[in-house]
Order: sequence, then C-alpha cells, then structure tokens
Amino acid sequence: MNAAARHWPEYLIEVVGLGIFMMSAATMTTILEHPESPVHGLLPHPVMRRILMGTAMGLTAMAIVYSPWGRRSGAHINPAVTLTFFRLGKISGHDAACYACAQFIGGVLGIATAAFLLHHWIADPHVNFVATLPGAWGVEVAFIAETAISFALMLVILSASNQPRLAPFTGIIVGVLIACFITFEAPLSGMSMNPARTFGPDLIGQVWRGLWVYFVAPPLGMLAAAELYVSVRGGLAVRCAKLHHDTGPCIFCGTPEVAGAEAAALR
Repeated sequence: MNAAARHWPEYLIEVVGLGIFMMSAATMTTILEHPESPVHGLLPHPVMRRILMGTAMGLTAMAIVYSPWGRRSGAHINPAVTLTFFRLGKISGHDAACYACAQFIGGVLGIATAAFLLHHWIADPHVNFVATLPGAWGVEVAFIAETAISFALMLVILSASNQPRLAPFTGIIVGVLIACFITFEAPLSGMSMNPARTFGPDLIGQVWRGLWVYFVAPPLGMLAAAELYVSVRGGLAVRCAKLHHDTGPCIFCGTPEVAGAEAAALR
C-alpha cells in the first residue's frame, strides 16, 4: 500500500485545517473592518481592531493544533512549515508534496466558502478577501518583515516542540506569536508567513499584488531558522514534524501506521 493510500486522512486534515483558518480570518476581518459593521464603529482605532483580530486568529491556530485532527496531521497548514520539516528530514518527499498541495487547496476552498457566505461584504476594499499585501513602506520592507517573522516562528516551533517541558505548550506559544505579529507586524506586510494563506485570497479576489514576497520570504525565513537550530543543537535534536505530539498515529516518526524500515527512514 503506497503512502497516498495510507496517509490520505492527514492530507485531508491539512485541507480542512487551513480552510477553517481562512474562514475564521475572513469572518473576523469582515466584522472588524467592514465600514457597515457595528463593531468597526465601536472600535475606531486600528490598533484595537488588530489586537482583537490577532487574538481571534491566535485562538484559531491553537484550536487547530490541539484538535484531534490537528494532532494527527501535525497541523502544519503551511507549505513553508512542511518544506522546512522536509529539509530537516522529518517528512518524506511524497508526503511533503501532498501536504503542500492540500494546503493550497485548503486556502482556496476556505476563502471561496467565506466569499460565498459573506457575499459582497468580503469584496469591500476594507476587507479585500483578507488578502495579505505589502504595506505603505513598500515591497522591500514587506519582504524583510515576512522573512523575519517566519524565521522567528520556526525557531520558536523547533525550540519549543523539541523540549519535553515546553512541547505540550507549542501550540499556545505559536498562537501568542500569531496574535502579536498581527497586532504589530501586519501594517508592514499583512502578516502571512504562509504561501497558501496568501494564494487563496489572491486567486478568489484576483488581487495578485506582491505575491512573490509571500512565496519566497516565509520559506526563506523558516529554512534559515532550521539551519540555525541544527547548527546549534544538531540534526538529532529535531524529534518530529508535528507541532503537538501525543500518543496518536504519526506518519513522521513511527507509530502503528509507520513502522520498521519506513519509520527509521523518516527519523
């Protein structure tokens, strides 16, 4: 039985995971930013709205990581995360390719579903299909900012998930980081860190501005963080490709579904 036949549940989870994240982002952005929203009128300062947006998306990320489905797939929901774990030798090439495809599909389906449910509100320029775009300081600043926050996110993921005392809290730490980045970094680049997260709104909303930034900067930042972590701790310090590892099935480091020679090859 090949990997696709065994691991299709994990691939499907990645579709659903990013789809849910995109629907949450679209809904919250519409509530907070659409001019006709009463919440927007109650919160005239953009920083206050970004704090609420960051809190909502941080909690969404935590819920995905700690959900039964997220615990099974590893809750990457990001091609840059998957690529980094492939570089670290913690996911096979076939699984990495299927994960990335699933994540792009999830990003598109999630925002398409949100567009269907939110009708014309999501197309309003203040919402703009929740597209991540370079800020007022331009593409160069957006690229540097995306690289920096992606570097920080992956360094934290590796540092926390591979420390027994911190590993159970990795999802919480990631959620807090997302909340902080949305609050403080979003004006620079829109805060993506995720090529699939950006591609979905660009495709559905036909935005296509600065897309290369979000395809290049997140993988660059995360791969750089992985290289730094391995240079300090060594390659054997990375235990698994999951953000939250429990006793359930794991296609990465060996379980009842991945055993023997295949498990050894993925270590």
